[in-house]
Amino acid sequence: MNPSRIVPRSLSIAPRASKGPVVQRRCFRGANSSRVAVGNRSIPRARTAAFLLSATVGAGSLYLIYPSQLHAEAAEAVPAPGEVRFEQRSEKGLQDLTVSQHQQAKKSWEEPGVYAWGSNSGRVIDPDSDETIIKKPRRIAYFNGKLIRDIKLDRNFAAAIDENGDLLQWGVAFSPSCRGPTPTLRGKDLVKISLSRDRIIALSSNGTVYSIAASQADHQSGPKPQETSWIPFLKSESPVSYRTLTPSNMEFGERVTDISSGLDHCLILTSEGRLFSAASGTEDFPSRGQLGIPGLTWMTRPPGPHDQPHEISTLKGFEIAKIAAGAYHSLVADKEGRVWSFGDNSSGQLGFDLDPESPTIDAPSLIPIDKLYKGANLLTRVTNVAAGGANSFFTVDATKMTGRGEDGLRGLGQITADTWACGEGIFGALGNGRWTHVQDTPTKIKALSGLFEYDEVTNTVSPIRLSHLSAGSTHACAILNNGTNVAAGDRSTENDINWGSDVLWWGGNEFFQVGTGKRSNVNNPTYIAPLDAEPDMERGRAEEPRFQITPRTKITLGGRDVNVEQRVECGRGVTAVYSSTCEHKDDPNSVNSWGSNSK
Repeated sequence: MNPSRIVPRSLSIAPRASKGPVVQRRCFRGANSSRVAVGNRSIPRARTAAFLLSATVGAGSLYLIYPSQLHAEAAEAVPAPGEVRFEQRSEKGLQDLTVSQHQQAKKSWEEPGVYAWGSNSGRVIDPDSDETIIKKPRRIAYFNGKLIRDIKLDRNFAAAIDENGDLLQWGVAFSPSCRGPTPTLRGKDLVKISLSRDRIIALSSNGTVYSIAASQADHQSGPKPQETSWIPFLKSESPVSYRTLTPSNMEFGERVTDISSGLDHCLILTSEGRLFSAASGTEDFPSRGQLGIPGLTWMTRPPGPHDQPHEISTLKGFEIAKIAAGAYHSLVADKEGRVWSFGDNSSGQLGFDLDPESPTIDAPSLIPIDKLYKGANLLTRVTNVAAGGANSFFTVDATKMTGRGEDGLRGLGQITADTWACGEGIFGALGNGRWTHVQDTPTKIKALSGLFEYDEVTNTVSPIRLSHLSAGSTHACAILNNGTNVAAGDRSTENDINWGSDVLWWGGNEFFQVGTGKRSNVNNPTYIAPLDAEPDMERGRAEEPRFQITPRTKITLGGRDVNVEQRVECGRGVTAVYSSTCEHKDDPNSVNSWGSNSK
């Protein structure tokens, strides 16, 4: 391939407004940094000329390619004309050029809390406001200066885990008179929550799974379990009603490590890689095959509670590692990188051809990921899954293999990280630039695929994967694991700044939940403005900065040292960004908090 053929024809340094993600080349180098960032995807400054930049701006894609590793099969057609904007170094120093990114990181440490926007019809975002829509990120006053472990939001109710592991609930569906988060389930050391249609499924640090009603009235009217008190051998009644979802036949030392809930079902994963499913509603029983157990219905269920967990026996022998529940479907992946789906397929969200006469699949079915790369001589491995509403997402590591007729070891072993989606794309939730009612063949999200960065310290080129993908009912958000810097401080030079991970948003925007400030749906991943954009607007730079997620670092808060990071959650017409103190157990490239926001 002639390298000159993939160089963009138009390169401009003139600022301009953009409706989609703009690939920017930020040529700077901090005092403690050995990288030059390209759209915050880092390459060494001294070796920038050794790379060829191929950009698909309309879809937001960026490729950093060694000339010796160019392959004809890796080139993708540019779907629409675009412009690559190069940003020049500021004479006033780096902090003036990227003050927004630096201030975002600084403020997230000095003033932690929860920002939310979207539908406020259930007074979830602003309990004291009668506004039905919150168009711009707004702080939930209760959480100002506080760290939390997890948060999930619906239009009419929400739940969070505070720093001590206690459950907080609020919203009109919780209580019409509620005007803020209220502690409910205490003393359980909760670490993760997921929402069903009318209940909260919560996981404790010891592996106990709790199911508690979204309604405060049900807390008092429902059965209240007997709990062990601080006095030995003495039990007392729980102040609130709840259930426990306990898988049967647990082995010695085995415990639940992850949960994910849809509207009326949930998935329960154990430390041994065994998978269970259960009803997650107050009374509704899953009826679209999303439990993954053929023939299981309300009429055929075994004796006992309607929400008892059932082991998905067809997956025995496979060590399941990742789970995700959409509204009425399920995704699971094992440690070998295989992925199965089951449940509702009316929008193609299972990744199989839609059969209108039989729109559900009630047994785990293996998705043929290798067919997506047919003829490309790539070994594929699914690294994570996510689901929300009628959409499915999964990330794939595709490793270059030697093919017939190819010479030598050129490019052998190179990994490309891709993101794929299937399901309902009419609101743009597929992120592939199209508006599609049914997408039953997985389609690549080009803006989140084929991204690389060079690390001068290790002298390696690494794929940029997703560190997190949160899927709501019609919109989604992805955080990249690109190079970040959190080492700049008071003793640093003016050219040493902090910056975070790139974060992009897309999908349905009826309630302004995507964060663009406009109501139009977005079918391509795009950046949004910083959460506190007023200072930049005053400087006349409102079009330039973009919001970034601050990675995990140790800060001093209230006289104590804590590890904190920002996270994103997309719900049903609602979005939240929060400061979390709960550490993930997985590696940074495969975050355990992936999955579903239950809608």
